[in-house]
Amino acid sequence: MTTTLLPPGTAAAEPDRRPVGPASRARGVLRGRPEDPRWTRPALIGLLVATAALYLWGLGASGWANSFYSAAAQAGSQSWKALFYGASDAAGSITVDKTPASLWVMAMSVRIFGLSSWSILVPQAVMGVGTVGLLYATVRRWSGPAAGLIAGAVAALTPVAVLMFRFDNPDALLVLVLVAAAYAVVRAVETASTRWLVLVGVLVGAGFLSKMLQALLVVPAFALAYLVAAPTPLRRRIGQLLAAGLALLVSAGWWVAIVELVPARPARTSAGRRTTRCSSSCSATTGSAGSPVTRPAASAVATVAAGDRPAGAGCSTARTAVRSPGCCPRLCCSSSPAPS
Repeated sequence: MTTTLLPPGTAAAEPDRRPVGPASRARGVLRGRPEDPRWTRPALIGLLVATAALYLWGLGASGWANSFYSAAAQAGSQSWKALFYGASDAAGSITVDKTPASLWVMAMSVRIFGLSSWSILVPQAVMGVGTVGLLYATVRRWSGPAAGLIAGAVAALTPVAVLMFRFDNPDALLVLVLVAAAYAVVRAVETASTRWLVLVGVLVGAGFLSKMLQALLVVPAFALAYLVAAPTPLRRRIGQLLAAGLALLVSAGWWVAIVELVPARPARTSAGRRTTRCSSSCSATTGSAGSPVTRPAASAVATVAAGDRPAGAGCSTARTAVRSPGCCPRLCCSSSPAPS
């Protein structure tokens, strides 16, 4: 056994086993990383607080924002089937025109906090704050905290971002998961990590479930960045990218597969056209303005193009025929425009 001799009067150094209390943890959160300047973490906290204030201030002025998606969030809060499929009505007869991931967030918020414009819109603002924080973390890893703070501030103050994170379109969740995917790409490139690269595929798949093919626009850039910069042999890089592609396919395709394979599913809304299915016993009801709307008795399926009036409708203007929430036989007139 080897004995280490210490100078006279010197006590042997022992590891510090003192417990870390809440005060120490709080100081760590406020101080940040030891290698960062002392102003870094307070500046980041200030940026996130200011972003939250910007996105939340007067949020109720937007009302129901895009009422097309707000109605789907209300339906999802009343029916798990409507929630899963992204249906426009609680009966689950017809879906919205996008994949439903963003509706899942809003509908769960409505289930927890009740129906209001705030319960629908606050999740979008929170996603905006998360996007700014993730962008800071992404830029900071390669360019330092000052560059990260500048990038986060520019993103927070971009006018289209302010509008997007105060509205209930699917773009808020799409941007959040794609910025998270960019952070995962940075981590994967640093260490040639398969785990981080697979996470990229999962996050891009989540983006697909938010707004379909728009999420895939970043895939070529992510793949090229990893092929060029990852510190590992080319063969392994290609294999890792194939694994990430498989993760993307699974995370984006599981919901699509269920929708295509399950027979009893709501009718899908396509661009510019909405299809409404009713039972053959339906005959007539009243429109939103109190005028009668008659469904042809000979057909069990009424298909109404956006902008056309239903047969027998007494609407004064051409409107889109949609199903009223919670009632199978009703076909009502709605002045809500088709979403973009």
